[in-house]
Amino acid sequence: MREITDARTLRALAHPVRIKLLEELTLGGPMTATEVGERIGESPTTCSFHLRQLARYGFVEEAGGGRGRARPWRMRHIGITVPGPGKLDATAEIVASTVLRMARERWFARHQTWQETKAAYPKEWRDAAEDSQFLFYLTPDELADLNQELVALLRTRFRDRLGDPSRRPSGAVPVELLLLSYPVSPPRP
Repeated sequence: MREITDARTLRALAHPVRIKLLEELTLGGPMTATEVGERIGESPTTCSFHLRQLARYGFVEEAGGGRGRARPWRMRHIGITVPGPGKLDATAEIVASTVLRMARERWFARHQTWQETKAAYPKEWRDAAEDSQFLFYLTPDELADLNQELVALLRTRFRDRLGDPSRRPSGAVPVELLLLSYPVSPPRP
């Protein structure tokens, strides 16, 4: 995981094409600008420009084995983390909020696509998927502890499969799990 704290580096992520590029390279492994462009619906020229910008800020690197426009790119890190509110300077907080909003919109769009197309999936996948909502009464410390426990589990259990395709069992596909926790009403004074 790469922790990002400075506004300049965060700004490098604040572009929809760059977010798409990072997602596709994470899912698909090394690809040329042409290959990733076909997957995200952008031209090789556009992808090449944005890949170079992402490389400038340390998100991607050339994977080797190509020439000219046929150079494959890969992720330098699997996963990005940004400290929570109050841990960044004011500018970085604004940019982080924008990047997170853009990412969240993509997450929810993928969830909506799942909802609209799940009838086309095999029954075993429909049965395995989950839509749950939980409501608890917690203190801020308890919520922080719960989140830390869940994130620790999720970061370790299947993490090695993301970067190493040989560790993926037959039939494994990318699965996205969103963990959102927030108070539903403001605290009383």
